[in-house]
Amino acid sequence: MRMTRGQSILAGASLPFAAGAASTLATPAAAAGHGGALPTHRNFTFGDFRVTTLLAGSRSVPEPQGIFGLNVSTEEFAEVSAQNFIPTDAAQFFFTPTVVNTGSEVILFDTGLDAGGMTSALSAAGYAAEDITHVVITHMHGDHIGGLTNDAGEATFANAAYVTGQAEFDFWAGAESEGFEAKVRPLADKMTFIGDGGSVRSGITGMAAFGHTPGHMAYMLESGGRQMLLMADTANHYVWSLAYPDWEVRFDADKAAAAATRRTLLGMAAADEVAVIGYHMPFPGAGFVETRGADGFHFVPVSYQFM
Repeated sequence: MRMTRGQSILAGASLPFAAGAASTLATPAAAAGHGGALPTHRNFTFGDFRVTTLLAGSRSVPEPQGIFGLNVSTEEFAEVSAQNFIPTDAAQFFFTPTVVNTGSEVILFDTGLDAGGMTSALSAAGYAAEDITHVVITHMHGDHIGGLTNDAGEATFANAAYVTGQAEFDFWAGAESEGFEAKVRPLADKMTFIGDGGSVRSGITGMAAFGHTPGHMAYMLESGGRQMLLMADTANHYVWSLAYPDWEVRFDADKAAAAATRRTLLGMAAADEVAVIGYHMPFPGAGFVETRGADGFHFVPVSYQFM
């Protein structure tokens, strides 16, 4: 089966993040000689859960308007960037899987670019790959499924069960994607498939967040009377995507649907004062969302709310 143009674009959607990763991706340890070490992880107490964000890598991506704000002028992009004190010649990307320790299960959301980076990040936070009881894949771009197996094709998380969205799996199963075939299909017999409202475990619920990919999922955590939204790639930059939800993002498969999802989920988070964790937000990836005027949002980074 030949790939359609849309499938081809999706299959390569994470290439700018993955390409040249060996030489350009900075792990926390590797960055120690370049202006100080990057953090490795951040723990949050959330009701009965212990939530840990893991910095599995970070890299600089040049010419960010080739990724964000495709439907706005160079002048508007520059003006917004200047207002937020960020440069327009490069963006810093963060790759942030999240561990949710419920007390009886250790659940990993997404797996970074590769097994080595993933296990190093886990180790820094005090976990071994064998501790992971469940792996939840929000969507199947390379920077989220890369750590599922090592270079020899062996499963990284030997004791884990796997959960992912049915719509997402079904799309990639028919897309002739090398990444999917190498990383995901070999684990299919260990996977449970859910849809909107499906339960991962008690207190963890899947939410349809389609647009970035055809079956992209977010997950709501509920514990101790509080909620926290793992929004994955719903918004990939705290200004150029979250603050301006209608700005088109290169890697969104359906740009109109992705914008609508941003408005829905971010609007809910703002109205209900729900904490959020974003896979590509500035590390530690967590914060809150507030409305900005009539048409946008503002990201408020976490400080000490969960200490």
